[in-house]
Amino acid sequence: MELKVYRGHIRNWENLCQELGLSKDLTREEREKQILLKGYEKWGYELPNHIYGMFALAIYDESKDELYCVRDQFGTKPFYYYVTESGKLLYGTMIRDFIDNPEFKKELNIDMLQIYMSLTYVAGKDTFFKGVEKLMPGHYMTFKDGKINDVRYFTPEFHADESKTLDEWADEIHTTVQNVFKEVKTDDETAESFLSGGVDSSYVFALSDATMSDSCGYEEERFDESPLARKTAELLGKENTTAIIQPEEFFDIVPYVMYNMEQPLGDASAIVFTLGCNATAKHTKLCYSGEGADEFFGGYNMYRNAERYGDELKNFYVGNTNIMKEDEKKKILKHYNPEVLPINLVKDIYDETEGLDPLTKMSNVDIQIWLEGDIYLNVDKMSTAAGLEIRMPLTDRRVFDIASRMPARFKVNEEQNKVAFRTAAAKVLPDEIAFRKKLGFIVPIRIWMADDRYNQDVKAKFNSEYAAEFFDVDEIKKIFDEYVNGNSDLWRKVWTIYTFLVWYEEYFIKR
Repeated sequence: MELKVYRGHIRNWENLCQELGLSKDLTREEREKQILLKGYEKWGYELPNHIYGMFALAIYDESKDELYCVRDQFGTKPFYYYVTESGKLLYGTMIRDFIDNPEFKKELNIDMLQIYMSLTYVAGKDTFFKGVEKLMPGHYMTFKDGKINDVRYFTPEFHADESKTLDEWADEIHTTVQNVFKEVKTDDETAESFLSGGVDSSYVFALSDATMSDSCGYEEERFDESPLARKTAELLGKENTTAIIQPEEFFDIVPYVMYNMEQPLGDASAIVFTLGCNATAKHTKLCYSGEGADEFFGGYNMYRNAERYGDELKNFYVGNTNIMKEDEKKKILKHYNPEVLPINLVKDIYDETEGLDPLTKMSNVDIQIWLEGDIYLNVDKMSTAAGLEIRMPLTDRRVFDIASRMPARFKVNEEQNKVAFRTAAAKVLPDEIAFRKKLGFIVPIRIWMADDRYNQDVKAKFNSEYAAEFFDVDEIKKIFDEYVNGNSDLWRKVWTIYTFLVWYEEYFIKR
């Protein structure tokens, strides 16, 4: 038995060591390795059902001459694989683990561009590299005799429990998150905590033993949440450090981000997150972050429209972003395939939630598609590049279990989102923070990118020879010109085209 690949963090290691007869005095690296190997010996393919935490791994079982690969329930860590012409399996938690293998043929999956132009991230099983696939969240696969067997071991399920009050739900959330925090790190580790002006990161910081928080800010006051973060830290009697992001460094680091992301990502907050990781890594190697609560507990403002959308959701809702419709893509893309539609990615998800309320359907799409494709990808790739380890205590099966039983009215109502979660957070935060309206991770890019001081590379990429391979250059220039001339709502379309071109240059022109 050999652990071939592993990245992650096992939270319930103490209980697992006891159950598997392992010493608790092992180093973390050896401890987790032994947990995985001994756990596989004992439970076989059921191994992931016994682990709380974040993980992607591959174990070679000599007795079966079989490779077993598994990814955690929500996809916090990535896992990629590729079958060569000779039938060999290349795999890893990074595409770069095998991209230089002589049997790997680097080819662009042009259909993915069509998905990307709507969603701004790589959703579903396929990637931008032809033949490279993701092992999806909650799946394991085996490779034996040249054949892949892909099995789904975890499916998000929702069963509303109408017996509890709002306060009872809040109590359960609070107690559970407190218990998760007991496992998030060991006593000999020291962590800091990312902090925005929002409730999720504030709640995590308040419950953690971290004394220092790390924030990003801007000189443009209307976009800058860092004063709220500093105020939160002050109210909690803790410290805060803020990295003020300048537009020059924002645009300068885009190629670094797209290279380390390994897939293009049109989420502008990823650039800021990268700069935040790089700044934080200068004074700590471990940091908490608050991802997961929005999708689990109804955190996005759009969720409050769920009832209004009703049964129509399955015809249009493909996740948190949908910036280009098919008619527009037909105009700008040179290789448009009418069979490649974002809605096809979520049809099975809607089948799973048939008969459930609209909010549950929306959040389930985001849990399965958006979290894996955008949020967790960004957290994993950019923290890894910075040499920073991030742990997300709100992304936990035990926390999700609460959300899966909670009726929609305790998640959103006409006035508020994340109702029960905010009520839980108010146990340790002032109401002004716990019930503050969600703003999202805002970036001043909508004004920066229209400025000739910062958009020269955007112009250059739009006019490049390789842009003309994929786009009708006149059409994308029209979008850019209209944006620069005052239609700031078009910034996402410009940015999504630009990030693809930067990524393409990194992987197909420079290398």
